[in-house]
Amino acid sequence: MRIHLIAAASILAACGLSAGAQAASCVKAGGEATMITEDLAKFMANAALNNQISANSWKASGKVSMNCSAATVGVHCIAHQKACKS
Repeated sequence: MRIHLIAAASILAACGLSAGAQAASCVKAGGEATMITEDLAKFMANAALNNQISANSWKASGKVSMNCSAATVGVHCIAHQKACKS
């Protein structure tokens, strides 16, 4: 019985280590843009985010978060999304 418990503990530890290694291969990718209108700023920030993900051969995961604020001229938007190595 004790051998089964040790084997089960070893398997669980190995699973935990592999999950940690997988999580470490993910990043918070981002793109930003300042444009005259909010719609253009959102579009360009999203395009910059997609370019970064593509350039690094990452795979996007989850929803895109977009934050926009007034800039000196126009609107500044920042897009973030989780991306992982393929």
